[in-house]
Amino acid sequence: MKNAEIIAVGSEILLGQITNTNAKFISEHLAKLGINVYFHTVVGDNPKRLLNAVKVAESRADMIIFTGGLGPTKDDLTKETLANHLGVKLKYDDQALRSIENFFQKRNRVMTENNKKQALIFSGAHCLPNDNGMAPGMFFIKNNRTYILLPGPPSEMEPMFTTYAIPEILKRIEKVEQIESRVLRFYGIGESQLEVELEDLIDAQTNPTLAPLAVDGEVTVRMTAKHVSDDERKLLLDQMEEQILARVGQYLYGYGETTLLNEMGKLLKENNATIAVAESLTGGLFQEEVTSIAGCSKWFKGGIVSYAKEVKINSLGVKKETVDKYGVVSEQCAREMAENIRKLMDSNIGISFTGVAGPGPLEGKEPGTVYIGLSFKEKPTKSYYMNFFGNREVVRVRSVKHGAWLVYNELREIGKM
Repeated sequence: MKNAEIIAVGSEILLGQITNTNAKFISEHLAKLGINVYFHTVVGDNPKRLLNAVKVAESRADMIIFTGGLGPTKDDLTKETLANHLGVKLKYDDQALRSIENFFQKRNRVMTENNKKQALIFSGAHCLPNDNGMAPGMFFIKNNRTYILLPGPPSEMEPMFTTYAIPEILKRIEKVEQIESRVLRFYGIGESQLEVELEDLIDAQTNPTLAPLAVDGEVTVRMTAKHVSDDERKLLLDQMEEQILARVGQYLYGYGETTLLNEMGKLLKENNATIAVAESLTGGLFQEEVTSIAGCSKWFKGGIVSYAKEVKINSLGVKKETVDKYGVVSEQCAREMAENIRKLMDSNIGISFTGVAGPGPLEGKEPGTVYIGLSFKEKPTKSYYMNFFGNREVVRVRSVKHGAWLVYNELREIGKM
């Protein structure tokens, strides 16, 4: 069982009504077992098209995993279609049937006849119990090919796959060459520049493999190593990471699923520092992102959304002459906003965001024009000019990320002293 294909059955996926998260979940778990997934297929509730998808999958995979189409209605045709194709009979699994009957009894509901259909499995198949629903799954082998049938709802499919299907797979794998990934997160360098810096490593990749990806102004590099030994996989990843960081380590801010704001918060906590924010174009987005982090009360003092000019002057204390002379979209205004919010909130650090999110210009400045002010106690207040490309939401998101990066870098430098 070296190569697998996942077939998701359900017209609702093709119509965009739901997202196929099942394929992602299964692929991640198979990767850890060293089983390659080369294709994800989605097919509607149509027996003819499903049969065609099965035949194609059989030509290129020795394990085929199905999700969906095991329910009681007429459009749930996965096992019937596959049973006809494989030439096997369907029979009731007594335990599954009792489980379905108990489901209705406990809820004082009448069980309609079509619900019995869910207890049908292939003759000779290993039944995979459904601890969170009604339709059981199946593990079936014919002609040295493995067929695994799972329910569609993730709340049923995920525990069934991990609790019952994976042990069946492991029984049939003598030597598990597992896959392990490590994601490095970078900011301040573009995907194209990072690729240039790592070009020879990418061209020569074998084990581990490297996969750069740009998302929302950031770049990640996923390293993936394959080996039977846990220690050897870790060593392969460590060696590759060392080579990568020797070239672009100054842009690294974290690993895995972390965020810039989360890493900024960790450094604030380590330095016993607090931060406060004055927001204009970001309209509270910085505060929203910060307060979604557990434990932020230890380092986040608060903020003011000073969207209107008069709020900047009356509530935040920006000088009227500064606004009159330079405008609200200016480095001078950004500096005063950052310094004043720090003092107002009695914080160690003040950060501010002002600029033009769009869609139209403001004060003669084009959309994407952003000034970020940064004020550290007992240090000169700074202002940073940025020009972000994208729509209104992109400009706001990238402004917040860049502000977090500026704070992170300042704190990182303090930690090196």
